[in-house]
Amino acid sequence: MNLRRLGAIVLKELRQLRRDRLTFAMIVGIPILQLVLFGYAINMDVRGLHAAVLDQADTARSREVVAELGASQVLDFRYHLASPQVLDRLLREGRISAALVIPPDFEARLQERDRPPLQLVVDGTDQVVQASARQLAAYPLPGWPRLTGVQVVNFYNPERLAPLNTVPGLIGVILTMTMVLFTAIALVRERERGNMELLITTPVSPWELTLGKVLPFVGIGLVQVTVILVVGLWLFEVPVRGSLLELYGASLVFILASLTLGVFISTLARSQFQAMQMAFFTFLPQILLSGFMFPFAGMPKAAQWIAEALPLTHFLRLARGIMLRGAGLADLWLELAVLGLFTLLMLSVAVMRVHKRLD
Repeated sequence: MNLRRLGAIVLKELRQLRRDRLTFAMIVGIPILQLVLFGYAINMDVRGLHAAVLDQADTARSREVVAELGASQVLDFRYHLASPQVLDRLLREGRISAALVIPPDFEARLQERDRPPLQLVVDGTDQVVQASARQLAAYPLPGWPRLTGVQVVNFYNPERLAPLNTVPGLIGVILTMTMVLFTAIALVRERERGNMELLITTPVSPWELTLGKVLPFVGIGLVQVTVILVVGLWLFEVPVRGSLLELYGASLVFILASLTLGVFISTLARSQFQAMQMAFFTFLPQILLSGFMFPFAGMPKAAQWIAEALPLTHFLRLARGIMLRGAGLADLWLELAVLGLFTLLMLSVAVMRVHKRLD
């Protein structure tokens, strides 16, 4: 082995890496991104769960319980309800994760201790919320006798089955990984094979080219959704309590959002390898910040704002709402609207960049 020749090759690779700004940015950016996400944004200590209170006793002691539990900062009582029907609607729409129910005979239950004095209703579609509710049920109230027998009720997942939480989320994660990656290399592959020059000489418009790259993968995405639903029902008995048609409708909008993101990436990359790198760069924030792996409520506000701009965050709410809570698109219209807006924005930017390349 000739060390001089070896050194020359090493020096050549370092110079080439320095010219490849995207790869160099990935070398530095990915560790920084992971450090920030895991060290700052990811927090297993849940705080500020959106909650409601139904105080049917309305006594000084019941109001004291609400104040003390609110001081724990685990629950953020945003709604004070007058009827159980409103509670059901807020849970179904995903506007709250928990609700404290104080029965009319609260004082008598405290004295007799023969029945649970409080009921904590939680959205069972989120395992982290379930764990937080169990801890909160044992929360000591200063100056009070220990409130044993606080009843925790898991709506939509009374058996606390883990697959009911993970399978709806996996639909979004799998679609994100496949749809973004497939289309991220689509236009880049045309340039590498020399087909882009041929397309320039044809009457094809930027909109036609962009949509032509997106539409073939829509069917593939819907097939993937079907496979996940069938296997999830067969192996784990994960139900679809809402409308199957509305679930496919929400999946279609999310597939389009992911595909347009991939096309946008393909307009930035100069090679298929760069396109794959950039696609991976988008996977990490979506999976970690969307609420699929870590509690959304435990993240700082800045991280939650970033997560609200990511398609997977909104699709997880749609999938879990339709599949597990039986919600409809009318209940979750805001999540669908955000996905539609994201799709239009990414598609418009991608078309403008394709137009520049064709010119």
